Amino acid sequence: MYRHLMSRAQLADLELRNRIIMTPMGTNLAEADGHCDERIQAYYEARAKGGAGMVVVGVGAIAWPEGACNPNQVAISDDSFLPGLSELTRRVKHHGCAAAIQLQHAGKVAVCDIAAGRPMLVPSIPQSSPDELTAALTPEELASFVRSYMQKGAKIEYKVASKVDLEVLVGQFAAAAERAKRAGFEGVEIHAGHGYIISEFLSPYVNKRDDEYGGVLENRARLLVEVLRATKAAVGQGFPVWCRLDSLEFRVEGGICYEDAVKTAVLAEQAGADAVHVSAYANPSSGVGFTEAPLVHEPGGYLKFAAGMKAKLSIPVIAVGRIEPEVADRVIAAGEADFIAMGRKLLADPELPNKLMRGELEQIRPCIYCYSCVSRIFVNDHVHCAVNAQTGFESTTLISPAVAPLHLLVVGAGPGGMETARVASLRGHRVTLAEQGSALGGTALFSAVAYAPNGDLVRYLAAQMEHSNITVHLNTRVDQSYLEDLQPDKIVVASGAVREAPPIPGAELNHVFSGDELRDLMTGGGDTAVRAKLGYFRRVMVLLAGVLGITVRPTLLRSLSKLWMPLGQRICIVGGGLVGVELAEFLARRGRQVSIVEEGALFGVELSLVRRWRVLDELKQLGVVMINNARVVCINDKSLVLDVDAVEVDIAADTVILASGARGDLTLADKCQALGYDVRSVGDCAGVAYIEGAIRSGNEAGRAV
Repeated sequence: MYRHLMSRAQLADLELRNRIIMTPMGTNLAEADGHCDERIQAYYEARAKGGAGMVVVGVGAIAWPEGACNPNQVAISDDSFLPGLSELTRRVKHHGCAAAIQLQHAGKVAVCDIAAGRPMLVPSIPQSSPDELTAALTPEELASFVRSYMQKGAKIEYKVASKVDLEVLVGQFAAAAERAKRAGFEGVEIHAGHGYIISEFLSPYVNKRDDEYGGVLENRARLLVEVLRATKAAVGQGFPVWCRLDSLEFRVEGGICYEDAVKTAVLAEQAGADAVHVSAYANPSSGVGFTEAPLVHEPGGYLKFAAGMKAKLSIPVIAVGRIEPEVADRVIAAGEADFIAMGRKLLADPELPNKLMRGELEQIRPCIYCYSCVSRIFVNDHVHCAVNAQTGFESTTLISPAVAPLHLLVVGAGPGGMETARVASLRGHRVTLAEQGSALGGTALFSAVAYAPNGDLVRYLAAQMEHSNITVHLNTRVDQSYLEDLQPDKIVVASGAVREAPPIPGAELNHVFSGDELRDLMTGGGDTAVRAKLGYFRRVMVLLAGVLGITVRPTLLRSLSKLWMPLGQRICIVGGGLVGVELAEFLARRGRQVSIVEEGALFGVELSLVRRWRVLDELKQLGVVMINNARVVCINDKSLVLDVDAVEVDIAADTVILASGARGDLTLADKCQALGYDVRSVGDCAGVAYIEGAIRSGNEAGRAV
């Protein structure tokens, strides 16, 4: 299984144990002074221990602090950084994994230069573009987003690179590569993409020079060629040096086109590059563009570019971009790429390569592509992962054996409860997991109907519940009698949030459903009172779906919902939070005319920033009507009456869904505590925090019990 992906391979004189490369990503895990200390060393060591063929440390700043794009960026501009870098490579290579580092100068996006009031080095003065990034930010996010711009002395100023500047820059790349070799790195990647300085020279949209570094492609690629030649000379033949290139600049008229990218790759090979890493970029003023490139949302979105370059090159090609292992194996077998770079997948599960080798596919924790990881970077935080609470915290979140194993009762089998059970069982505790519903997953099971990747997370967590230390009780109500029979030593309550219908006149009408009622209808048929809201035909169809088991299979339910749902054609969703916007996208893709009404100013604020940008853009493309700063006055038989800035507005609606009013509920936790039990609450019952909050609090509870 996966014999091509997991086969050994050569990169110049370096042999890798498999073809999985951890792609270089900005993490903000270095220290404020650019040094690599424990937290970033532990982060990379975890991926090396997990079985990757090579780990590439992200965005090493060759001229730090100049040309650095983020606070807490890895620095490699001086020998003073060698001790931390050397320890990092030692820890990575100790596990049989090759260690490399990406070398970078940020050019026109050197935020650290802005903060310090230094001019940013550029090929030409950049053209201004409209700001489409900040409109969807909360005030707190905006404050973090612009923090570097608000420091004393901060200013936006550019310096068009002279030939002397470029000579210095080439020397800095070469010196950084030589320094990396002395630190124990076994290869370097020259970052020539993603809007940084070398890609700025490559882009005809940015580069407007009229000297030998501008104009025709051979001139625009001159800086890359000089950097590659100088770097190879500094490290010697056999030491792998490769470059990361943009195959395309999305949403940039007159930017890098694929034909030029292929020609650039050929020039890079002629200059001595030992491989080409095929990526892409998009207009940085567009938030949704970021999910086209460099963090692609479309599965395998750049594979066609990698295959095209592979056909023109004799050196290896590294493919990247949401590539599933089975696709990766097929691509390598077909000769369309030589290595597969993975980023988000290895944040979600550092052990993915080892699990592939062992054939433990159901044990791989999936990435749900929520963009929590990179969204943190935008607001000057360090990398996190919604499904892996240890990512970015490897040095402080060790799962160690329990000193005195206990019998732990976990109430609620949503993500928070299952994560608690998983971690506690690994520590040696005996766990009973009690769930009042008929299936594992909680509200995440229903959310998987609207957002399919959540279903992969539920399946992974459900597989973890097969641990020998865990006993699962479904269809179980936890009351005093149950507790007296079970006699647990401690209790963790993960019973979820409650959703209270807002006091809106007309909310009791038959075409109005709360979020809980809709979930029950779609996943279990609902109770008698809920089903009574439906007409006879719809009632029969919902009951039949329950009998056939369709309602507990999110993938099948997603498919069949394209044919029929117990909802009208014109749907109004009251509440523009995470639930409301994801539900709106789901319904709009099934041909419904959807409106969202939100009392606040912003939509989807609970979504991570980058995913919010994407979802809001998709809603716009789908024609969803989004009305903010609006209060629902009343619900009528076929419409809602809204108060929008003191003006009454009627919105037509055949079905109304109330997607607001969720709050934490500690009722059960308080009852258990009153009975004398040691109780801890996790997940939404302790305050609505959705999947990331549930996983994080569950992991903490499992480690603390």
